[in-house]
Amino acid sequence: MERSQNKNIGTLLDERYELLEVIGSGGMSVVYKALDHRLNRYVAVKMLREESFTDPELRGQFQAESQAVAMLSHPNIVSVYDVSHSSDVEYIVMELIEGVTLKQYISGKGRLTPQETLFFASQICQALQHAHEHGIVHRDIKPQNIMIDRTGVVKVADFGIAALEHQNGDERSDTAIGSVHYIAPEQARGLDADARSDLYSLGVVMYEMLTGQLPYEGDKPEEIALKHISGTAERPRKLVPEIPEKLERITMKAMCADLSQRYPSAERMLQDIEAFRTTNQKPRQIRPEPEKPADPVPVVALEEEKKPEREPISILGVGKELTEAQYARRKKRARRVSFFTGIFAVTLVAIGLFAFLWNYMLRDIFSAAERLEVQDFTGKNYESVINDKSLDEYRFTVVYTVDPEIAEGVIVSQKPEPGKSMMIVPEGIDVQLTVSTGIVLTKIPYVINWESSEAVSTLEDAGFLVQTEVQESKTVTEGYVVSVDPEPGQSLAAGSTVKIIISGGPELRTVKAPDVTGLSESAAIVRLESSALMLGEVYREENEAPAGTVFRQSTAPGTEVAEFTKVYIWISNGPAATPTPAAETTSP
Repeated sequence: MERSQNKNIGTLLDERYELLEVIGSGGMSVVYKALDHRLNRYVAVKMLREESFTDPELRGQFQAESQAVAMLSHPNIVSVYDVSHSSDVEYIVMELIEGVTLKQYISGKGRLTPQETLFFASQICQALQHAHEHGIVHRDIKPQNIMIDRTGVVKVADFGIAALEHQNGDERSDTAIGSVHYIAPEQARGLDADARSDLYSLGVVMYEMLTGQLPYEGDKPEEIALKHISGTAERPRKLVPEIPEKLERITMKAMCADLSQRYPSAERMLQDIEAFRTTNQKPRQIRPEPEKPADPVPVVALEEEKKPEREPISILGVGKELTEAQYARRKKRARRVSFFTGIFAVTLVAIGLFAFLWNYMLRDIFSAAERLEVQDFTGKNYESVINDKSLDEYRFTVVYTVDPEIAEGVIVSQKPEPGKSMMIVPEGIDVQLTVSTGIVLTKIPYVINWESSEAVSTLEDAGFLVQTEVQESKTVTEGYVVSVDPEPGQSLAAGSTVKIIISGGPELRTVKAPDVTGLSESAAIVRLESSALMLGEVYREENEAPAGTVFRQSTAPGTEVAEFTKVYIWISNGPAATPTPAAETTSP
């Protein structure tokens, strides 16, 4: 793949733009640093890949990006200078940003201060407001798509999957698009994205800036997508207590899973950001000018002032002077008043503490508790359940699961189980509802002729499990994808397996299968891979061999097989447990 990118270096596009070096690449395009010979300036040229050029859908998507960014002109959006569509090449000429991505900046600092977060979030919000006012939804806001130039100015880039907000559902793909760590819940469901979807992604970016962590992590893309849908992120202040509470509320409101509770527009979110910045600026301290010094006082006068006088005693705020006896009586009276005042204060605190304990602890202990059997909510639509006003004695939380057998929105299970007796409490009985998301269909990306590792990564990011196999190919370079099963463009449910055939070159060598019996699983894998073979399935059974070791392999040791052949192995779980015979009893 890298060879196909580099071969364009030195090319002069339209007798004007000379491609100098590769500065970035994505699924369907490559970005080059180029020299504009007409204006004698450096620019960035985003060019559609050759293998994507013949795909009408990808080509249309690239043209849609050029159409989208050509409509925008804002200091916080990467400027577009030129666009070219022809039968030979598709490219966009853009402003070249000398700087780093926001992702690189966050990685370098660990996490950002609230002031830095507000500084960058405000600029991103202004860029989104401008795009939304022109009917453009970015749909892939993430730190990797946000550039910071050397002066600290933010530039939102990569409108590669942007869409016009007025497009209807038939014109849009049903694929869950966007980067899974920043994707809005509605996008994860494969539904239409609108301006609020961009604000959700901005909220995730703010969360990452403030905490240095992503709100949702998981081993698989679909697991992360489900967490976005459930909206159960840890609050930022639990991770970083010094984050201002108001800034936390702005962040969590932006990334609220419920569309109706999210910011309705970038303008409204920007108002809250600017209001917070204004009210939290530290006021400048104005120091009063020093008073004009008085005439110097003689040293003798100062020494005389320091001498204590015993009698009479002058009390501030009192017009007359007191004798020592009067002062002692007044001091004794003040002590008595302080003593009784202290007793009174302690009594009030004790009464208040008892009232608190009675209301929140003791009353429940000394009064008969009212109980309720939990209803059965399984099989019902969760929205009708949580909006049912007759169920005020319950407090519901919702988690989501992918279940192809159950329709979207139907309750699959609940905790506590139906029929369980629970004590009624003022705040409501906690019930967790597990709700089916239905089937989320995703289109298989086009990865034929891609380098194998890049193809696997792209398919996994799309939510698929990938199975690989190496075969001979005289037409495809070794290490690149020959074919995909099912074919690219078909829609599958998230978590489905996609098989890719990788070229092993014009002719595969034959190798001898090694003997891996008696080895541990990890050692067996190393032995197979060092012999140019691949691990197939791993089975585990009870066997007399030591637990954790290989006791059988599908290809006999020493057998001549083609390289990259899969070898299946069986791992011992140890010998079967021998049942202990029951003790014999004898009658007396």
